[in-house]
Amino acid sequence: MNDATPTPNQQDGPQDAQQDGEIVRCDACPVICRIRKGRTGACDRYGNVEGVLMRLDPVVVTQQVQRRQGAVVPFLAEEWDGRLVAGAPTFLTGIGSGTTYPDYKPAPFIVSAQHRGVDTVTVVTEGIFSYCGVKLKIDTDRYLGPEQAAVRYEGEPVGHVTTAEYGSQMLSLGGVHHLTGGSKKEGNATCAAMLALCNKQPVELTIDGGSTIVAQAGRPPIVDSRQEQRMRVGCGSATIGIFAKQWHEHADEVIVVDDHITGVFTEHQAGKYLDVRPAGIRVRGRRSTPGRYFQVASPGSGWGGTDVTDPLSIIDRIDPKTAWPGLRLLMVSTTGEDHAYFVLDENLVPVPHPLPPSLNPVVERIDENCEPAMTSVLFMAGAGGSLRAGVTENPVRLTRSVRELVTRVTCGGAPVYVWPGGGITLMVDVTRMPENSFGYVPTPALVAPIEFTLPRAEYEAMGGHTGEVKPLETLLAEIGKTTVAAPQPGENPWPLDPQERP
Repeated sequence: MNDATPTPNQQDGPQDAQQDGEIVRCDACPVICRIRKGRTGACDRYGNVEGVLMRLDPVVVTQQVQRRQGAVVPFLAEEWDGRLVAGAPTFLTGIGSGTTYPDYKPAPFIVSAQHRGVDTVTVVTEGIFSYCGVKLKIDTDRYLGPEQAAVRYEGEPVGHVTTAEYGSQMLSLGGVHHLTGGSKKEGNATCAAMLALCNKQPVELTIDGGSTIVAQAGRPPIVDSRQEQRMRVGCGSATIGIFAKQWHEHADEVIVVDDHITGVFTEHQAGKYLDVRPAGIRVRGRRSTPGRYFQVASPGSGWGGTDVTDPLSIIDRIDPKTAWPGLRLLMVSTTGEDHAYFVLDENLVPVPHPLPPSLNPVVERIDENCEPAMTSVLFMAGAGGSLRAGVTENPVRLTRSVRELVTRVTCGGAPVYVWPGGGITLMVDVTRMPENSFGYVPTPALVAPIEFTLPRAEYEAMGGHTGEVKPLETLLAEIGKTTVAAPQPGENPWPLDPQERP
């Protein structure tokens, strides 16, 4: 249905739409589409409906569920059908509200409401974010690729691998340089990948010198066609600290294989506290503190995120002065997925044996203590630019109000983390936002809902657009097409509640 021709901005200043026979001009973003009747603009968000420029997506409204003694109770005896409930606290989100380009115009909606006896104002808009990115937390021990390696979508570089965290690999996608600093194809691919990820859709990414990943918010990652099941319980050293007492008396030596810190029970401080006998089994790698070894193998998709498939390959030597025939050796990974049990023969050679029943519960407990693997998608954007002019004629006052926790920032009603320092740099977990919260414009840039809520007296003091304020009930009656997002009990704080300092 898309049939739009981008046109340059007019010198006489932008307006909501300019009619030219069968064509209307849209200036909701810098593309400035000329849209024929019955068609949509390049973003599919605005269309020419009988010669009138109209926003085609519905406005999304959320309502607060009632609570009784901390428990969530339904509005009605029957299942909620999504209609607005009379008298229930209601919040207008930026989803479907429209944008304010050029940003000297007031935000599309500035609404007033009363909450707990306080007159509040919520400024509602959809921001066009060229300065935005996506941070991915991939729960896996698998090796995804070297740090700083390019992450690609449809062959185009859209981000890079960043630091590995505890049981997770981190990817950074997007940003203004990928959106606008490369080729047009790179910018479009970056925008498409981020849009799909933020709207909780699966995206296949490839990493130079590493793996292929299917990432989807709130779902287990798929790494090289294998769906991850669990995170590690801890590094090799931590695993020993957690379970030392539980395998004491059932094994003479335990080696927990890990790409980062491989643990050796009898050398570890936990073993010393339990007064275990030294076993004389020395693993490869660089010894750190007692019982902790770095670089026992290369990263990979084997045991504990290493390239090890045969655990005995990490044993450097067995000291005949310390070890003894019959020594019981358990080797296990940080998730419990991989484990093997050996007994040293008369020549001190490890011989595979079935795992004794006494050790089964401990290996199973490692597995039990591993949290489910998940893909986390966090949208990050700089809202410290011109969209602030849609809130107030003096934008720095909004920035200061946000920093002082007077103004609460939300995205689609979901709480955000505002980074310290200058500007309004925010980050939000997309799984806490309503479905299909994000759009795009082909500049390219993402379009995301953003709301600023504060006491009305504070809004007036900062020089807000007070002449544009409408009561929420009046505005809802004027909106022709409204949908209500299902409440998410226990996940999001109510946007009108006072903020608390962390």
